This record gives sequence, C-alpha cells and structure tokens, in this order.
Amino acid sequence: MTERKRILSGMRPTGRLHLGNLHGALDNWIQLQQQYECFFFVADWHALTTEYATPGQIRENTWEMVIDWLAAGLDPAQSTLFIQSDIKEHAELHLLLSMITPLPWLERTPTYKEQLQQLDQKDLSTYGFLGYPVLQAADIVIYRAHGVPVGKDQLPHVELTREIARRFNFMYEREVFPIPDALLTEVPVLPGLDGRKMSKSYGNCIFISEPEESVKDKISKMMTDPQRIRRNDPGDPEVCPVFAYHKLYSSPGQVADVARGCRTAGIGCVECKQILMHNVLSRLGPIHERRLKLERETDRVREVVLTGNAAARKEAALTMAEVRKAVGMS
Repeated sequence: MTERKRILSGMRPTGRLHLGNLHGALDNWIQLQQQYECFFFVADWHALTTEYATPGQIRENTWEMVIDWLAAGLDPAQSTLFIQSDIKEHAELHLLLSMITPLPWLERTPTYKEQLQQLDQKDLSTYGFLGYPVLQAADIVIYRAHGVPVGKDQLPHVELTREIARRFNFMYEREVFPIPDALLTEVPVLPGLDGRKMSKSYGNCIFISEPEESVKDKISKMMTDPQRIRRNDPGDPEVCPVFAYHKLYSSPGQVADVARGCRTAGIGCVECKQILMHNVLSRLGPIHERRLKLERETDRVREVVLTGNAAARKEAALTMAEVRKAVGMS
C-alpha cells in the first residue's frame, strides 16, 4: 500500500465561518482528506497577531470553528484536527527559526504591507505581526508536511516557508525538513452581499450556521446589477453578485436559464433570488442539522480535539528532537 503524502493547513478563529470560508478552503479540505494524510489546525496564536488587544473571543471562536468544520464534513477518522496553542512545540520551533530568518525576507512579504494598509486602525507595528510568516513556517515544517493547500494570494508564504526550511537544512547540514510544495487550489469568487469581497469586517457575510430565515432575508437584500432599475430592464448577469452565487449553488440548466432570463428581462431579480434561496438552503440544510447535533454533543467535539492534539503533539515532538540535535541543544 502506497503511503499517503501529508498536507497541513489552518484557519484563524476570527468568528463564525461564512460561505467564503466554505468554498474558499473548507470544501477543498474535505476533498483532500480522501487523498492525503491531513493535519488541519485552529490557528489561535495567529489570531493574536492582529487581535492581541482584544483576545476575549478567540477561545469561543475556536470551538465554534471546530463545530463548523465537523458539520461541513471534515472527518476526524481521516484528518487530524487540533488547536495550535495546545502544541507548545510550535512556539519553540518558531523561536529557533526566527534566529535564522533574515529580516528583509519578512519585510518583502506582499501580504505584510497589504494588511498594514487594510488594518490601519490597529497598531500592527509589532514583531508578532512582522514575524507571523515564521510562525506559519513552523506550523508547516514541524509536521514535515509535503504540501500546503493555498490560493494564489498565499503562494508567497509557502515560498518563504520553503526558503526557511532550505536555509535550516543547509546551515545545520541535516535534511530535517522536507521542502513543502504549494497545492494551488482554484478558489471560486464569492462576493459579499454588497458586491465587495466577503469579509466579517465589512458585515457582508452569509454564515454557514445562519438560520434559514436570516439567509432568506440576506439574499433578498443582495445587491444586483445596478443598471437594471426596472423589472423590464435587461441586465448583465456577469456584474451581478447574485449570479456569482448561482454558479456555485444552481444546476447548469438553472444557471443558463437565469443568465438568459436576466439578459432578456425574462425574469426579475426577485424571482432570480428566490431560486437562489432554495438552492443555498438545500446545500446548508444538512450542515445545519449536523451542527445542531454537535452543539448538543460537546463531549464528543472535545474528544475530537483532544485526540487530534495528542496525535499532533506526537509528530511535533519527533520533529523537535531532530531540530534540537541539529542546533546542538538536545
């Protein structure tokens, strides 16, 4: 039997997961667990890089995220699910890797400058924020992951991880870390309710745990083609956020009918949204059912995390034994 390659990925617990998270990462994880040995973690230390002044919700968000993962279809029998801060070896490896990582490597990370601009209301002039790619590298290489599933925007982080791993192996003349590959995934474009990128900070999300009536209400108020003012005006589905959702939730026949109806004014926006409501709720219904059950089975959820933590800690300890030998601190 061929040994499955190992992959690793994580999410920051910044609040309830929304449809962008579901289609941008979680659906892909669920598929990957059929092919790879998967380690998926709640990146709660990473959440502190931007939320260090207001950490009160991180632990609660952590458990809500794990429940969302399980409800969506991550299987603890196939994947190791764990919490980053419960595996202290991450912090030790982060420290050691920070000793060998040149400062310019961090300063040129594209997302560093982007987030400084986007989050200008927060004081991010901290080492933790500048150095979070090193912690990210530690997260990956401590499990000797062969691959990291990412979208295009995260490619620079994986490349930095590869550079740090190569530098460590070269400097200490040991092949301690495999050099991980980026598993580039096509992330479907899913705009928020107002047409901008779906983001909790914009308040334009549909959450995967959203009650049915709330989902209907949000879809009914979604932005549509701004040029289609009256019912009889033809529209352009490609500029309509509602149509972007149809591409994910509706059948190919429905997508074609909706596009044609929009361009010819054969259907109105209300009818278009009603079709979408039905399809979104059909997809979310089983997730909601599983989530309600999991909310009543807190001991089961906790056991999933404890088991995952134990498995992750075992692998991390093996790696750190080799790392300490390499740097002369065993």
